[in-house]
Amino acid sequence: MALGAVLAATPALAQVPRLLPVPAELHAGKGALAVSQKTTLVAPDGDAGARNAAERLAELIAESRGFKLGVGSRASGPSIHFVRAASGKPESYRLEVTSRGAVITAGDDAGLLYGAVTLWQAMTQVPGKGAVEIPAFGAVDAPRFGWRGLMLDSARHFQSPAYVRKLIDWMAVNKLNTLHWHLVDDQGWRVEIKKYPKLTEISGWRHPATASGAPQLPRVGGFYSQDEIRSIVAYAAQRNITIVPEIEMPGHALAAIRAYPELGTGVAIPPGTESDWGVFPWLYNVDDKTFEFLENVLDEVITLFPSKYIHVGGDEAVKDQWKGSAEIQARMKALGIKDETALQAWFMHRIGEHLTKRGRKLIGWDEILEGGEVPADATITSWRGIEGAITAAKAGHDAVLSPSPTLYFDHRQGAGDSEPPGRLDVMDLKTIYGFDPVPAEIPAAQQHHVLGLQANLWTEHVRTEERAAWMTFPRASAVAEIGWSAKGASDFGGFIDRVIPQMARMHGLGLNAAISAFEVKPDVDYTPGSDSVTVSLANQAGLEMRYTIDGSAIGAKSPVYAGPFKAKLPFELKAESVHEGRGVIGAIAQKVTQQSVRWRSDEALKTCTNRVVLALEDDYPATGKRAVFVSDIFNPCWLWDKAPVGDAKQIAITVGQIPFNFQVGKDRDGIKFQPPATPEGEFVVYADKCEGPRIAVLPLASATGNPGLTRLVAPLAPRAGTGTLCITYTAKGVDPLWAIDAVELVP
Repeated sequence: MALGAVLAATPALAQVPRLLPVPAELHAGKGALAVSQKTTLVAPDGDAGARNAAERLAELIAESRGFKLGVGSRASGPSIHFVRAASGKPESYRLEVTSRGAVITAGDDAGLLYGAVTLWQAMTQVPGKGAVEIPAFGAVDAPRFGWRGLMLDSARHFQSPAYVRKLIDWMAVNKLNTLHWHLVDDQGWRVEIKKYPKLTEISGWRHPATASGAPQLPRVGGFYSQDEIRSIVAYAAQRNITIVPEIEMPGHALAAIRAYPELGTGVAIPPGTESDWGVFPWLYNVDDKTFEFLENVLDEVITLFPSKYIHVGGDEAVKDQWKGSAEIQARMKALGIKDETALQAWFMHRIGEHLTKRGRKLIGWDEILEGGEVPADATITSWRGIEGAITAAKAGHDAVLSPSPTLYFDHRQGAGDSEPPGRLDVMDLKTIYGFDPVPAEIPAAQQHHVLGLQANLWTEHVRTEERAAWMTFPRASAVAEIGWSAKGASDFGGFIDRVIPQMARMHGLGLNAAISAFEVKPDVDYTPGSDSVTVSLANQAGLEMRYTIDGSAIGAKSPVYAGPFKAKLPFELKAESVHEGRGVIGAIAQKVTQQSVRWRSDEALKTCTNRVVLALEDDYPATGKRAVFVSDIFNPCWLWDKAPVGDAKQIAITVGQIPFNFQVGKDRDGIKFQPPATPEGEFVVYADKCEGPRIAVLPLASATGNPGLTRLVAPLAPRAGTGTLCITYTAKGVDPLWAIDAVELVP
């Protein structure tokens, strides 16, 4: 039985705190411990790890409760003791809270720290400042996996050192212990390398792509100095977080080749290429001087990061430039290498040997398994689904589960207007929580090769730190729990019971997490000619909802949503999700009118196909709010199902243009448009299906010179009732891409 069900069914455990991740064992005690400014944290003399755990707890209490506890080696009254003693596997701990004090016992520094985190969570069950009483309880706890991680992509968009420290804080209070730091990619080089200063001087910066005619956006970028990195690494170590750096090779190498062209194969780089997204063809060459460069870079990286693992990428290495290079082909022949896949394997094996000489272990994406030369002790990050982990484990390699799309946090958490840009295949909180890091296909004898899991935040479409935080939490808390807690320790409902207070306490640590799981999503069904609508409400968390339609505030006596209801137009809809009688984040208040029921944002439309559907941010203006467009970049085409066309005389479409800055190789040639009837092209509306009758044409002439949004209006051929609208546009090519921001039917 899940722990959440045990707590609900057992009155004796009613006072046990809701902890995240859920502990292995949890029991209630008698009485309560009062913690105030007079309470002392006690760490043995000479025990630096215990002292660190005590200081971290003092900092958390100061931030959350507003008072500072002293740290000493002895105390006379009720106190919190850190005790060094065997507690089981690494990172495990025991915690006992009584009216006389609390004792955290662990055999290692990590266990002492995690016991402190658990006690802090018990002190912050309800937000508030000042002294607090903790009902007596005990916990015996240990993690399921040793690798519980997040990957932060700082190459596509740079985050400040202050943000990285905040992320480390948030990870620590969820008992996440590994930060995979993606520091190098085609778009940017973020780590200072003393021997090669051009890496950051040139490739630490770029101008974002803009559509033709739009003003150039300001230069963006940055890099981390070696002193900053040492400081961040030390900060993370105090919180039991290991930072694993990633230096990509042999692909995703454009940033290095921009700075030092001799590292490539001689293929010219068109200006502005570094501002594209996608899979680039530029690879390192295989000259000895290039390996000298890479080994020198890795040697400097090793001095900065004490992690035993160094991530070397290995993914998405398109081999076209190797195939087209006479020098590469001659080297392959001299080495007796049969093909380019085997050449990459040889490349990674050589790098692995260098890392071994330096006392480190190579870890790479699952492509490094291909070609037959993978180093014997290499560890695999399985991203192309779970297959890489299965293959690795069966072959005797350790693996970290990080499958796309499930654990790719660049996917949006919902489809509403409140979501920031990202990939549109929704990966919601429940999907993340339902992931099992041990594939059933791995035999029991090889399951020890699964080190754990991590979620990856790729930042092509995550421009700001605020968006990075939104995309990461609360989904990272789900990753933390399935990485720490025993399989089946809790169901999703129990997790929701604990993640709500967790997000509240983390808000006090500076986190503004996503509201996606708790936000009320209304669906309004309207029939043309009617004076009323049918309203349906939903939320991802499955929580109870209350609502009003008379403009009044929601309270305890407001109606509880029990199913679709009718409401007469116009009205103001207010609704909120409710947890234990209290409203939670994600409440809505919106007016529903005869105009609003005929209007749809692009998020409420469907795309005609689902090849690569993205929510892309406009390239204008440079500062301030920008539109976000949902589009399949391989087929910009939208569907409005059940559109109330019956009483509409005109259609208005608000559109914008964005650059086609995607490295998609030959796939670009397959993106086809109908030829335009006017020089600038036009949006075209079809009835019922995309092959149906054309019922409106909206010329783009007035929009082509406008870098922002333009509202196009055109007559609409008469239709009855409701129906499907298919909306697309004509064009001579893919750049720029036109996109829809909203559609309105005008009576």
